Amino acid sequence: MTRTVLSRDIITQAVHRACRAPSIHNSQPWRFVGDNAGALQLFVDRDRLVDTDSSGRQALLSCGAVLDHFRVALAAAGWVANVDYYPNPNDHTHLASIGFVPMEFVTDAHRRRADAILARRTDRLPFEAPADWEAFEPVLRQQVGDDLALFDVLPNYARPRLAEASQLTESLRLYDSSYHAELAWWTGPFGSADGIPHSSLVTAAEGDRVDIGRIFPVTHHRERRSQVSEDRSKIVMLSALDDSRLDILTCGEALSVTLLEATMAGFATCSLTHMTEVAASRDIISRLSGRALPQVLIRIGSVPAADDVEPPTPRRPLEDVLTWRAVPRP
Repeated sequence: MTRTVLSRDIITQAVHRACRAPSIHNSQPWRFVGDNAGALQLFVDRDRLVDTDSSGRQALLSCGAVLDHFRVALAAAGWVANVDYYPNPNDHTHLASIGFVPMEFVTDAHRRRADAILARRTDRLPFEAPADWEAFEPVLRQQVGDDLALFDVLPNYARPRLAEASQLTESLRLYDSSYHAELAWWTGPFGSADGIPHSSLVTAAEGDRVDIGRIFPVTHHRERRSQVSEDRSKIVMLSALDDSRLDILTCGEALSVTLLEATMAGFATCSLTHMTEVAASRDIISRLSGRALPQVLIRIGSVPAADDVEPPTPRRPLEDVLTWRAVPRP
């Protein structure tokens, strides 16, 4: 792989923007290490794993999303990120080694996609049907491609069964103390580093209008988006190509592509993984879609133009996720 030594400032700015990527419970389970030889390493941070994510699957999805976000941020700065996946076969936490080459030309689309990183939010409120979906869907399919994950738009007639799978997941976890304790932890009164702030949660009445969604501890504030009586989003599903760590990681990259394309088109999004965490509900989704390895569902829809934009969720300080080391020059 050709190595070009970039300035720390360019890498730092790209990592800073990339860390706006979504992650399970906003746990941000990633760690970057840069060096003076022109490489950046990405690791999964095992100290940041969610306890109920025993397999690390959702952490890999999250790291795939931050990897693609980094690629997007770097492209807007005029550089191509070349990724060598799992470069150390003896260290499964070492997800990627990234080298850099100059980009021939930075387009407006490159800049718009990087701007979408800052505009994207996880929106747990009900959506209106996405406008001009028939025109947008083929564009989205093309951008996701078929080399990162399998892409499906689930039909509207499948919605009752999806809602059943969502409700089944919650029912099976009704008395799971560790699961509910963890939800309470990640939605508690955090400062400015991680977790899900109450501004990003929904009230009981708001949640009742969303038939497919993870149930978080309810919050109490004024009623929002009351003019949308029920969720009419489109449901997109991403499935892994195979059952390896690499396939889960690239599925996370496809998640990033999907979210940013939808944001660029003016749509709201909400990623859902709770139905793939439990075997019984995952089996329902598999039978509906014909896919053996569903990983994440995404609600995509329109929201009223007058809606307030919620503040961004917190992120860890950059010095906690990016470190530098010196390596001997050849």
